[in-house]
Amino acid sequence: MRQRPSRPRLLQAMIDAFSLPDLRRRILITVGILVIFRFVAHVPLPGVNPDALRELFESNALLGMLDLFSGGAMKQFSVAAMGVYPYITASIIMILLVPTIPRLQALSQEGEAGRNKINLITHWLMIPLAGLSGYGQLVLLQRAGAVDPTNLMLTTTIVVSLIAGTVFLVWLGELITEYGIGNGISIIIFGGIVAGYPQMIQQGFLAKGNPMGLVVYIVIVLITVVLIVIFTEAHRRIPVQYARSVFRGGRMYRQSGTTHIPMRVNSSGMIPLIFAMSVVLFPGIVASYFVDPNQPGFADTIVRWFSPMTALPAGAFYWIFYFLLALAFTFFYTMVTYQQQDLPGTLQRQGGFIPGIRPGKNTASYLSGVINRITWAGALFLAFVAVMPFLARTVTNVQQIQLSSLGMLIVVGVVLDTMKQLEAQLVMRRYEGFIK
Repeated sequence: MRQRPSRPRLLQAMIDAFSLPDLRRRILITVGILVIFRFVAHVPLPGVNPDALRELFESNALLGMLDLFSGGAMKQFSVAAMGVYPYITASIIMILLVPTIPRLQALSQEGEAGRNKINLITHWLMIPLAGLSGYGQLVLLQRAGAVDPTNLMLTTTIVVSLIAGTVFLVWLGELITEYGIGNGISIIIFGGIVAGYPQMIQQGFLAKGNPMGLVVYIVIVLITVVLIVIFTEAHRRIPVQYARSVFRGGRMYRQSGTTHIPMRVNSSGMIPLIFAMSVVLFPGIVASYFVDPNQPGFADTIVRWFSPMTALPAGAFYWIFYFLLALAFTFFYTMVTYQQQDLPGTLQRQGGFIPGIRPGKNTASYLSGVINRITWAGALFLAFVAVMPFLARTVTNVQQIQLSSLGMLIVVGVVLDTMKQLEAQLVMRRYEGFIK
């Protein structure tokens, strides 16, 4: 290990990272692509009335919350208004289709070539999804008077531009994955969310009339961040032994090695919250297309009950529904991914076994039991994080800050993943990393 001057560990690790030419190049490429993404997010689409657009977002708290994930691109209705979320939706659909369609399941077992084909299908599926999502946003703007609904050429231009913006952002994310640091798609989402934080901090100053509530709100957020870090890294180690045969001096010897399988408490990551949020927001988004400002009716009731910013008691329905969906989707997604991994079969094929557990059905039952038990902790954690903004606003009475639990999960997860990749690069070159 190289001798270095005594500096704070994080500062020294960053200095070491920039002292390595290839690592410095990767960091600068990542930062440069993020800058390009932020420029693209401010390129407006033609034919949009900015005043009507501003009034729409001021009157619709649901759209304001969704705008946080685009870093303000949706509020400006730029070419990057949809971000990379059509690609995320396509990826989730493919994850669900792979175990159910035999042809896709066979592709997933063909190694890297099969994964590349599935990735190509995901990219093609992203295009119609982006078109549908873009057209849905456009219809909402047309109903608000922000876009002329009679101009067919303008409608086509806007939808095609939104699709092109999504494809361009996905391409930027893949460039980061290949030439930069971290998972590119996640970093693009991270950049959009973090870009909205300065405005959120500015909104926090509006709550200065409630200083104690603001302090408690910040404490709740910090505790949530700590819990996210703990549960993201928490895992249970399942001991595994491998028996192998070694031929020496004309005789066969049996040797055994011991390792472990790390089973994460929150193995599903943020996907269950994406599922849950999509389901719980869907009725309100659809109903908003039928809202008549001059004649309130059933559509207004649906929008109110399925909006995260509605006051109590109607607002509690959204968060209770969100909590229960987060629990259900965590178990669902964890079981789907566990079955795809086929850990018992993999262990048996590689000659591995869990001490005290017979291979085959007994091993499968044991691992399923472990997964079920630790998933309860992960599911309750995700459900708590999901409703944390509601709890924080209710306890502190701070209504000016629109904090997203999904956004916090993404930001913390991306930071941890990127730090681990930098750590691996530094340790590989015999430097100390961020984590001791």
